[in-house]
Amino acid sequence: MRKPPFSLIALVVAGALSLSATAPAIAHDHQQDFEESAPLVIGHRGTAGYLPDHTLEGYALAIELGADYIEPDLVSTKDGVLIARHEPNITATTDVADRPEFAARRRTMLVDGALESGFFASDFTLAEIKTLRAKQPIPADRPTQFDGKFQIPTFDEVIALAKRKSAETGRSIGIYPETKHPTYHQKLGLPLEDKLLAALTRAGWNHRHAPVFIQSFEQANLKALSKKTKVRLVQLVDADDVNADGSLAYNAPFDRPYDWTASGKPELLARTFGWFATDEGLDDIATYAYGIGPWKRYIVSTINDGSVSGPGEAARVLAEPTDLIERAHSRGIKVHTWTFRNEQRRLANDYAGNPINEYLQFYRLGIDGVFSDFTDTAIVARTLFKLEKDGYNRCFTGAGLSRAEQRHCAARD
Repeated sequence: MRKPPFSLIALVVAGALSLSATAPAIAHDHQQDFEESAPLVIGHRGTAGYLPDHTLEGYALAIELGADYIEPDLVSTKDGVLIARHEPNITATTDVADRPEFAARRRTMLVDGALESGFFASDFTLAEIKTLRAKQPIPADRPTQFDGKFQIPTFDEVIALAKRKSAETGRSIGIYPETKHPTYHQKLGLPLEDKLLAALTRAGWNHRHAPVFIQSFEQANLKALSKKTKVRLVQLVDADDVNADGSLAYNAPFDRPYDWTASGKPELLARTFGWFATDEGLDDIATYAYGIGPWKRYIVSTINDGSVSGPGEAARVLAEPTDLIERAHSRGIKVHTWTFRNEQRRLANDYAGNPINEYLQFYRLGIDGVFSDFTDTAIVARTLFKLEKDGYNRCFTGAGLSRAEQRHCAARD
């Protein structure tokens, strides 16, 4: 993958942040239908393909490139402040290991039944977290020239950015927070959910029509949240890997939601994440959530039959799509899938090395939203998808449209 030049990214980021910092904080909080035009493009961890994960600069770049939503993963500091990090273990995403003043904080923790060594957010106050800087967690594939330049934001700061950018762009920029390892945080005495809702309430976004989705891989906290808020909830669905024949592998700790494991209940221990994709699982999700967020291999899997070669996913071919989207839609459940990336080793052989082809397949299957590390690619693919639709070409150009046609095109968008 060709990496964008330093100067181009720096220019876009600088412009995005300078404008967002000066724009008035006018929130788009009014009631609205909020059946957004699909498919939504969600900036996964910001713009993870170009900038370090979960930084204000990364979120701002995602918005500049057209993202409808930005996704902050939430963990807690020692003093109970929600910050945006992919995991409680901040070793891979910050420069904490290079800070001698924090060397004694390194330890081993049990996270969802698995031992992890490193530095954990819950051992640091917010003031200490703010002295750290973000770094690229996938340095072999992605730009590292921005390592050490950006702070770790709080959830409140992410909300404020989305509001400022909404005012600046004139379009509603949403947030898509994930509660990371809820059971783990509860056992630490640092539960996430009430603090998340309090932040949304302060922002005027704790209601059904707010530009907010709350997601979780665990189920118990989503069911509890469904009794406390009208904000739309999304049940995430994971797996560990894909077997050679295209079936999904369920190995701990990616075998089931950890709250099921921690419960010790035989009926939950007998299930895997795959249960959520069954009719029974979808019926259950429909009782507490707005949508489902399955790994994309639940929708289109891949097979390693030895017929092709290449690095990573390039050595696999596509299986026939499942009917998960159709079955979810029949129950009124939206489907947002993850994660789309541009690197060649992450693309099945059938896509011929072009990430646009992967997006187009999922858009044509009727997906409601995609999480992307490369917002710009997702947006280009969405534009091409719209151009494919019958009659869209004139809508796209706007040339010679009557008022009735203009209304028709506006309704389609």
